[in-house]
Amino acid sequence: MNRHHAYAATSLGELLLVAHGDDLVGIYFPDHRYPPRAESLGERVEPADVSVLEETARQLGEYLGGSRTHFDLPLKTAADEFSESVWQILRTLSFGQTTTYGAIATTLGNPHLAQRVGWPVGHNPLSIVVPCHRVVGANGSLTGFAGGLERKRALLELEGSVSMDRLF
Repeated sequence: MNRHHAYAATSLGELLLVAHGDDLVGIYFPDHRYPPRAESLGERVEPADVSVLEETARQLGEYLGGSRTHFDLPLKTAADEFSESVWQILRTLSFGQTTTYGAIATTLGNPHLAQRVGWPVGHNPLSIVVPCHRVVGANGSLTGFAGGLERKRALLELEGSVSMDRLF
């Protein structure tokens, strides 16, 4: 299967979208903390050239415009079992719902894994669609985000999940 990438202009900057065959495998912000390797991107195309990239750009636009609360895209990740289990939990979070690293660790059966949960949350290759921005600190504070805290703040504000006063 072929890999392709395209860029989608959004209110959060020009997002890099990566597809492998018919599946979406990556969404990255400008200056993403953990960007993909250049050799993993495949051919550069326009979003309209690859249906999953076109659909991703459309759904991201709707979400950021306030008319979409969930995504319906074919996703594929390839990581270790622990990371996959964390990302699966993130996929269950509803629009506007937040959780903590500790709550995810508890769901996985060991509340002492909260720090370990941070790695897959931070290295999530499908930003926004697999909503790692919905993970906050134990006290509700804004914590790290590979796309930057300002973007995380904007996403949480869009979803109305926390008041802006709590995020500063």
